[in-house]
Amino acid sequence: MKLAWIGLGAMGWPMAKNLRQAGHEVRVYTRTAEKAKRHENEHGTQATTLAGVAEAEVIFTCLPTSNEVEAVARALLDRLRPGMIWVDCTSGEPEKSREIARMLEEKGVLFLDAPVSGGTAGAEAGTLTIMVGGDEAAFARVRPLLTALGKRVIHVGPVGAGHATKAVNNTMLAANLLAAAEGLLALAKAGVPLKTALEVINGSSGRSFATEVLFPERVLDRSFPLTFKLGLLAKDVRIGNKVVEGEGVPAPVFHLVRELYEIAKNELGEDADHVEVVKLVERWGKGKIK
Repeated sequence: MKLAWIGLGAMGWPMAKNLRQAGHEVRVYTRTAEKAKRHENEHGTQATTLAGVAEAEVIFTCLPTSNEVEAVARALLDRLRPGMIWVDCTSGEPEKSREIARMLEEKGVLFLDAPVSGGTAGAEAGTLTIMVGGDEAAFARVRPLLTALGKRVIHVGPVGAGHATKAVNNTMLAANLLAAAEGLLALAKAGVPLKTALEVINGSSGRSFATEVLFPERVLDRSFPLTFKLGLLAKDVRIGNKVVEGEGVPAPVFHLVRELYEIAKNELGEDADHVEVVKLVERWGKGKIK
């Protein structure tokens, strides 16, 4: 099956590599032609143009926002053929995805929103969780491809459902990061050894991905590796708020998390790693989590 991959960022680079290593013909395209050529040289893919992308049977996108996905879709629209499938791994907006799907459907192209969770480590290892919205028959056709990218590949509903699920998931991650930072800073100031505190919390009902992975591996040693930009998490939180608001759900926690991440983005910079939001809590609480 001929595949095309658009977007070679921190997630797209290893995901396109994994498809190629699974034995598929993969054409790669990004705005920087040199980057696509480097991917070709390192991983055996084929650097291509937008015209070359349109020759594929399945097109993958992994871009910063749905706006970039829409722009690429419009640029390719006249070249697309009935029967093609477009799989969008961007952390996008549900409503925008539905608009793109309607536009592509006029050309006979089916659109699946398939955002992922698991970070750059999961992308590299091919162990992502992939939440897919869209036509079930189209999902069945591309599922074997998605298993090269993730351990959990789950159809969650119609177009937009994947992006809605991802946005809610990431808003919960953002809330857990803040809650863990506040609680652990208080325990540190009270003289409780934080490794001991985390051992208790992670064996109890307060545990989360933040306490089980992020704090032990990135905060206690003050490493804060850049794996997911704070600005992108703030964007996902804004989308998460749109999801709950659109369904008429009162969501004071989601709203507060959105406000706090906008403050964090402005104070720490959108290119900071998302876990560095901990530093803002430390600044406000006049202490260190270590």
